[in-house]
Amino acid sequence: MMAGKPDLQKIEAAEKKPLWQRLGWLAMIWAGSVLALFIVAMLMRMFMSAAGLSTH
Repeated sequence: MMAGKPDLQKIEAAEKKPLWQRLGWLAMIWAGSVLALFIVAMLMRMFMSAAGLSTH
């Protein structure tokens, strides 16, 4: 068997998890990506204002 490939039992076990739990993971990943994007945007804005560029 290949080490990197998930086997059928693991896939079936993941599919048996409740819908709210799977949607919860999706929401957490989405919220984390939005937060990361916000942090990067604020850092860029901070560096731009430190360099004398205005944001308006």
